[in-house]
Amino acid sequence: MIRCRSPPLLALRMLSSCTSHPNPNADPRLHLTIKPSSQNPQTSHLISTPNRISQAMKVSTSCITGSADPITISKRPELGNQLPESDEPNTSSLVVVSFYKFADFPDHADLRKPLKELCEELRVSGGIILAPEGINGSICGTQEAVDRVLGFIQSDHRLMGLRQIESPVSPEEEAIHHGHTSSSPLAAGEDAPFRWDHVRVKLKKEIVTLGMPTVSPIERVGKYVKPREWNALISDPDTVVIDVRNNYETRIGKFKGAVDPMTTAFREFPTWVEDQFQLDETAGQESNGSDEAGSPEKRMPKQVAMYCTGGIRCEKASSFLLSKGFKEVYHLEGGILKYLEEIPMTESLWEGECFVFDKRVSVEHGLEQGSFKLCYGCKQPVSDADMESPLWEYGVTCPHCYSSKSEEEKERARARQRQFENWGIIGGPDKGRRPTVKPDDSVKNSLTELSNSF
Repeated sequence: MIRCRSPPLLALRMLSSCTSHPNPNADPRLHLTIKPSSQNPQTSHLISTPNRISQAMKVSTSCITGSADPITISKRPELGNQLPESDEPNTSSLVVVSFYKFADFPDHADLRKPLKELCEELRVSGGIILAPEGINGSICGTQEAVDRVLGFIQSDHRLMGLRQIESPVSPEEEAIHHGHTSSSPLAAGEDAPFRWDHVRVKLKKEIVTLGMPTVSPIERVGKYVKPREWNALISDPDTVVIDVRNNYETRIGKFKGAVDPMTTAFREFPTWVEDQFQLDETAGQESNGSDEAGSPEKRMPKQVAMYCTGGIRCEKASSFLLSKGFKEVYHLEGGILKYLEEIPMTESLWEGECFVFDKRVSVEHGLEQGSFKLCYGCKQPVSDADMESPLWEYGVTCPHCYSSKSEEEKERARARQRQFENWGIIGGPDKGRRPTVKPDDSVKNSLTELSNSF
């Protein structure tokens, strides 16, 4: 059985397949059942339009009852009424792996094409950033496929020893996170960060943007702290705990007693540090007998402990603090995700949920999917209470972005949402397709026929 978030989209894809590849020998026993997922609120609009869905069903079933080739996709699960019974483990279940490595990598662009081609061949989706300072990515696919991609990356000796965090995706979460079921190779909607048939491999100046080329985690970083040792460190009264993430992440969860810089982007972090721990202009000069309470040594914390989602931002943040004269700088190894994976709730000092950059939106202890959804207007997490607000409009605005958006921006968002409701994709059914007949050609043809008639 195939379950799909966007029935009209499926029908259009099936129609495109069958009209371009007729085959009178196709197996007439192949049939399709579409079951909308109730977990995705975006399909609720489609469910409320039975006429449109029934028409799509008629088109899709007529396409595969003998007039078209069966859909054949290499290295994907076979389609059928039921999955084959087997005692072997289910190798088609998905995993999400986030990874990074700082390295001296000036020829990073050479890796882009072969890496993208391998991911597409293995149906591994997600996003990967390549830069002169290393690699950073988050990918989704079967365990075997993901392992092959990670092995290929680490075949370059400079990228060996990737720091990585793996999260399993259950069949229930998979429909939300990935946009399809383990028995279906169909792609997710256009809004899905991880799509079965889509991977982005981008070239950038930095794998995590701080905007300070002189800060290099390759040269020096703070001291790594294991999750099991983290509680004792942040409970020390001499430790200042700093959350290195942005404000839309910190507002749904953080460690108890942590300082929130309230930044909107990571590149704002250095400015916050310099303002928070501003050195006197007399720093480095001989003491003039003034009160030492205002000296830089007194204003700097004895030790700093930092954390972020997966650990990568702390690498640069700790390197920056060391360059500014901080003596004892620590950061949580593996980030919040590793802490939530290893530390049980009964021993945890974490409060709330952790924002993640994929379809899950947020996770809790044990990396279980959290309760937050995503505002597609600003890509920020929203709670059930936020969605009860009069400022909430699905696909358009939420209480966190309503006042910052102009009416023109809101209207564009409403137009995009209508496209998704009508067609299942942003841009309509012809998105990405070249028109078969140009408008000018049709006019020329009409004039030619008219002249010939005379």
